[in-house]
Amino acid sequence: MEISILIAQIAAVMYLAVSLGAFLNRDYFRKIIEDFYGNAGLTYIGGFMALVTGALIVHFHNHWVSDWTLLVTLLGWLALIKGVLIIIMPEQIHRSSRGLMTNSGIKVFPFVTLLLGLLFAYFGFMQPH
Repeated sequence: MEISILIAQIAAVMYLAVSLGAFLNRDYFRKIIEDFYGNAGLTYIGGFMALVTGALIVHFHNHWVSDWTLLVTLLGWLALIKGVLIIIMPEQIHRSSRGLMTNSGIKVFPFVTLLLGLLFAYFGFMQPH
């Protein structure tokens, strides 16, 4: 359970920071996404980082149970799959991510990350252990 709480705390801080940044700097986040896919090296490094992060979470927390810790396992698997896909097929992933760069996508993104941040914050910091 300790590793579940630690990963939830890290995810909470990450998602809440991203959410706040996206709320305060919408145009900057649009530029980040465009720059990320516009630079092959940066795209590869981002995919590699997602792959490593996901692999570490999956290695240390591959718990398929029916409680909140399943969210941590899913986070790890999604990061791992995302990293692999970005490395293997970056252009296809970029095309499928175009919805995020639209006005509605940029408006929804901070709310999604806020909800994820609050969810992980509850389980990582507030839930009685």
